[in-house]
Amino acid sequence: MAHTLIAEAVPGPGGILEVTPQQVNAGAKGMRLIDVREVNEFSAELGHIAGAELVPLGTIEHAAKDWDKKQPLVMVCRSGGRSGKATQALRAMGFEEVVNMRGGMLAYNQAELPVEGRNSGR
Repeated sequence: MAHTLIAEAVPGPGGILEVTPQQVNAGAKGMRLIDVREVNEFSAELGHIAGAELVPLGTIEHAAKDWDKKQPLVMVCRSGGRSGKATQALRAMGFEEVVNMRGGMLAYNQAELPVEGRNSGR
């Protein structure tokens, strides 16, 4: 059965499913949050979402080989571009419930949602 957040996703560019930062903040329980930014970005001025796992885009296909393909996944990056590519790659690998967070951490911060790990900024 599809996770509630997956069921609320809407089609985005390239046919991938997308959710808003507000939806992620409200309904990510039970989902695996994957942040595909680089190590130096994860704790930079935008911070990261509590519980997010850092898996840089260049390593996603290798890392995902051992993941449960039925586990709901939310992909996150700075602006939504890299996480969109990760979403497409995972779908091509057979992952059934994977969505992209539209607008990335820029939109998440703009919405003033809670983040962890900021090393500078506001």
